Amino acid sequence: MKHLLTLLLSLLALLQPQQLLAGRHKTLFVILDGIPADCIERLQPPTIMAIAHEGQYGRAYCGGERNLYNQTPTISAVGYTNILTGTWVNKHNVWDNSNIKINYNYWNIFRMAKHQDRPVTTAIFSSWTDNRTILLGEDKPEAGNLHMDYTCDGYDLDATRFPKKHDDLQVFDYDCHVAADAANCIRTKRPDLSWLYLWYSDDAFHIHGYGFYSDSYVLKADSLLGIVWNAVKENARKYKEDWLVIVTTDHGRDIKGYHHGGQSDNERSIWISTNLKTVNSHFHSSTLSHVDILPTICRWMDFKMPRDQRFELDGTSFYGPCPLTDLYARKYDDKVTLTWNYHGKSGAKRKVPVYVSTTNHFATGSPDQWLLSGYADADAGYYLVDLSKLPKSDFYKFAVGDADEALTRWWKP
Repeated sequence: MKHLLTLLLSLLALLQPQQLLAGRHKTLFVILDGIPADCIERLQPPTIMAIAHEGQYGRAYCGGERNLYNQTPTISAVGYTNILTGTWVNKHNVWDNSNIKINYNYWNIFRMAKHQDRPVTTAIFSSWTDNRTILLGEDKPEAGNLHMDYTCDGYDLDATRFPKKHDDLQVFDYDCHVAADAANCIRTKRPDLSWLYLWYSDDAFHIHGYGFYSDSYVLKADSLLGIVWNAVKENARKYKEDWLVIVTTDHGRDIKGYHHGGQSDNERSIWISTNLKTVNSHFHSSTLSHVDILPTICRWMDFKMPRDQRFELDGTSFYGPCPLTDLYARKYDDKVTLTWNYHGKSGAKRKVPVYVSTTNHFATGSPDQWLLSGYADADAGYYLVDLSKLPKSDFYKFAVGDADEALTRWWKP
């Protein structure tokens, strides 16, 4: 027995700290549909605020960047896909809730999970079955033959059990079953990476706009979230698991609360509540957004990803170090000036590689050739790219950093 214990301790010593963490780190991310930030801040829903009390609450935005190449509709399925892929609509290609022609070359978080060199169990708890069958593309060859380990959905397709009700309240019935399923699955199956989606809050606003009715169903959605949050806390205590929980919404609403889809401030205003006790400076910046959730989960779960995938992400992790944020590109004669914000130690003389691609073959499933333009001083916050020294093109992609930590930008002369 003594020799066996010594051998076990020796094996544990060989494991890197991140490998040990990866074994007990788990993640639940939650999308509560169509709840604008001002509503959350006025109502202070108990579960959302309890999660934030353990960690952080922050305002964020959706919709890409106004009037730029990545401007994105503030529509439900679009918002889900922003979160799932860490990219805006110019890449993932989901423009609406119907007639969806998603570009599966931009991997979702579950496909990344299944790409790891260790087993990662996955779960989806969803009131809209298309989240699994279309947005994740489960079992589709073009989506990497992804298969979820645990699935709780399909209620929206069962008109016999869930006949239509006044004010579409059958959708709230879906949510109730999904939340109960999620809590049970988390307790009994203990998946590593889970997505919970609840739908009816969006319908409440569509039907009644801002007012008491919508407020009441925001609070009811929060109560359903509470059922799942209790299961997470129970597992954390019982099994000594470290859970990352991120709760957000897919879009805001217009000024009266009925509609969304445009680029008004209120439609673009979203929020993130997380139990992360320590976040980096990006979380409380004005550029926190949907696309930051995937890289945050990847870092928490210690997911590795191919460089070509990393160079397509539009977001920045709000967990762990983020010395560089907010990459922009501007014309300067026949050159392009890349600028960024630096958050590291001043005078550290850290060099970061700058890569350029003159193609976008990635979007059609082929690799791009990334050329090393040079190395920049990270704390300088800028780098000048001479386009005359590159193959002539009407399109450029830039990446500042490496496969573990990169900022990306497109440029069209």
